[in-house]
Amino acid sequence: MQLNVPPDLEALVQKRLATGAFASAEDVIRRALDEKVDRALEQAAGGRVYGPEEARRKLAALRETHLANLG
Repeated sequence: MQLNVPPDLEALVQKRLATGAFASAEDVIRRALDEKVDRALEQAAGGRVYGPEEARRKLAALRETHLANLG
């Protein structure tokens, strides 16, 4: 499978690769997804879940923070 990502995500992947902690872009993406799924499962198990609208707001805020930190 091929995956096209926007420039900001590509820059983040490249930044992570440059640390030497990852062997490939696939490893960066795999680790990020694994960590995200693990956090989601922990939150669900702890009863910390959100409705779709609140989840969208939280994700939008996280994305904005991420984009602000790229610069």
